[in-house]
Amino acid sequence: MDEESLLQFPCDFPLKIMGSGSPDFRQLVVDLVSRHAPDLDDTRIHVRDSRSGRYQSVTVVINARNRVQLDALYAELSGHPRITMVL
Repeated sequence: MDEESLLQFPCDFPLKIMGSGSPDFRQLVVDLVSRHAPDLDDTRIHVRDSRSGRYQSVTVVINARNRVQLDALYAELSGHPRITMVL
């Protein structure tokens, strides 16, 4: 176990990804997350539009295997130009 991590792996790990409210934003998020979590379950993906419809949040729950996987996933999501925030 990683001495600096409070997480015990493997574990369910929720991610909330926010960006522009376009029709293909959900698929973009799923494609990016699936690169790092190929076992992503479609029933664990939830989309919410902002009141104005200008923004969208996609919450996914992945089966996180280790810290390296999470760090790589955060880096890719945070670096994408269409993604505003990752929590």
